[in-house]
Amino acid sequence: MRLFAGSANRPLAQEVAAYLGIELGPIVLKQFADGEIYLQIQESIRGCDVYLIQPTCRPVNDHLMELMIMIDACRRASARQITAVIPYYGYARADRKTAGRESITAKLAANLITESGSNRVLAMDLHSAQIQGYFDIPFDHVYGSPVLLDYLANKQLSDIVVVSPDVGGVARARAFAKKLDDAPLAIIDKRRQAHNVAEVLNVIGDVAGKTAVLVDDMIDTGGTIAQGAALLRKEGARQVYACATHAVFSPPATERLSSGVFEEVIVTNTIPIREEDRFEQLTVLSVANVLGEAIWRIHEDSSVSSMFR
Repeated sequence: MRLFAGSANRPLAQEVAAYLGIELGPIVLKQFADGEIYLQIQESIRGCDVYLIQPTCRPVNDHLMELMIMIDACRRASARQITAVIPYYGYARADRKTAGRESITAKLAANLITESGSNRVLAMDLHSAQIQGYFDIPFDHVYGSPVLLDYLANKQLSDIVVVSPDVGGVARARAFAKKLDDAPLAIIDKRRQAHNVAEVLNVIGDVAGKTAVLVDDMIDTGGTIAQGAALLRKEGARQVYACATHAVFSPPATERLSSGVFEEVIVTNTIPIREEDRFEQLTVLSVANVLGEAIWRIHEDSSVSSMFR
């Protein structure tokens, strides 16, 4: 087994390597003056199982291109099997055509990763589970929810209601609620006017006097989840917590999330969080053990799905 990391999230990669008890492989990664990426693997990987850790987060295009160059370098170095470990899969929101003449970028990114030479993909909390079907190679989908659930369980919150910030996230919220002692479920009815612009209408379900836990796969600009929290407060929720796997945090997310509507915003470290995006109510949990265990099980040809039963 050989483990390498791109520049997107080296701290997470180092935690995964520590869990597996191995060192990150040596790699030279730099840019030419015009922005072209140069990469060289600095040890022999002939006949090895290689795992490349690289979330395709901001700057998305650079990190996606970097991942493809890493895969290509490993393929040309005669690696036996190349697994792209993508803690955060970018370009996932355009997973179908909702209007004429649109691109399905989730499928395009899948094609690029596959054609680069990857033999397998390991990703965490896809924006929609159907993206697994866009790949013609084995795909392992793991979840950050066990880490979030363990943290919430230790807080021993009372009268919990799990809230989906939109209709599309109901399945995710229902699964989360089931593992949180079968907590009741509420849904925020929302209509999106444009990309990154949401209008919240009403709450379906009883939240009055309860501790509301908003669950989503990602927080981007924070508009949806912050408006949802404000509405829950208006409907009588006693406390409001936000849980999300991916902290994308595009401006003005920090201002919205730290405005006082949340007791706590709980995210994971699939994406590195800049110092200027940290605030008092933010808690960042590590998913390194989940990714490390999944990598080990793939390497040993044992079940990955059984981790979440």
